Amino acid sequence: MPLPPLPDPDDRAARVSGFVRAVPVSAFLFSTLLAFNAAQTASLAVRPVSPRAFRKFNRWAANTWWGWCVTGAEMLHGTRIIVTGDHVPPRENALVLANHQQMPDITFLMAYARSKDRLGDMKWFAKDIIKYVPGVGWGMWVLDCPFVKRDWAKDRESIDRTFARICQDRIPVWLITFPEGTRITPDKAERSRQYAREHGLPQWDHVLVPRTKGFVATVHGLRGHLDAIYDVTIGYERGVPTLWQFVKGFARVAHLHVRRHPMDDMPDEDESLTAWLIDRFDEKNGLLDAFYRDGKFPE
Repeated sequence: MPLPPLPDPDDRAARVSGFVRAVPVSAFLFSTLLAFNAAQTASLAVRPVSPRAFRKFNRWAANTWWGWCVTGAEMLHGTRIIVTGDHVPPRENALVLANHQQMPDITFLMAYARSKDRLGDMKWFAKDIIKYVPGVGWGMWVLDCPFVKRDWAKDRESIDRTFARICQDRIPVWLITFPEGTRITPDKAERSRQYAREHGLPQWDHVLVPRTKGFVATVHGLRGHLDAIYDVTIGYERGVPTLWQFVKGFARVAHLHVRRHPMDDMPDEDESLTAWLIDRFDEKNGLLDAFYRDGKFPE
């Protein structure tokens, strides 16, 4: 079953201390995010004249603000990631596949991206409604993140346009996707197993059946531009933290197990790519099973 939620510390002083530290940090990050949004909006005037300067500025903005998030967590709380699996060289163009449990998945992936000098080049598949949210949503829209409505007939055209721009302009990218499409919960896990039984797929305890159409379209759309696909499995030691718990410093460690798959090794056919993704999630379920049993991923 999915890992249960992370409990707050039993010590009342620790809970109060976390709250006291979290409030000013949250206020600073949100206010500066809005300031960056204003600057990013102003930069739209530059895009028709110099798309390269527009992208360079917005990469700097993303790298700076996301970097504050990562550095702040490390300095205030001692947050860290433990990475196992394959070696990943810096500054590759990559599609990053990850399991999704809670919002801190994103912040720990940011720390990993920074270690590979790709923090400012991160782009995310996100729900279409998010682009209307001040702060995070507006910033993602300016960064040309692909937004989806979960209506493939409508999503396909906009996704293809985004990928065409990335390839044509040779834009550096770490494209992050959570193929499960949602955060895992016990109810969602049971519905996923029911779907798997009905469609002859493996039944898993720790991950959901992934959505495959977006993955297949991404491989086709960015083939020739991406160097590799990184299959990242995220594990937590004591429970799955919320974003607020992360900000308060209650979630200090995440384990990331990484498999690097060169794009040259990826199949061409849609059916083969679909089967490849199902196999990766079958592996993720086995990795998480071992992690919850042993407290670490296999080396």
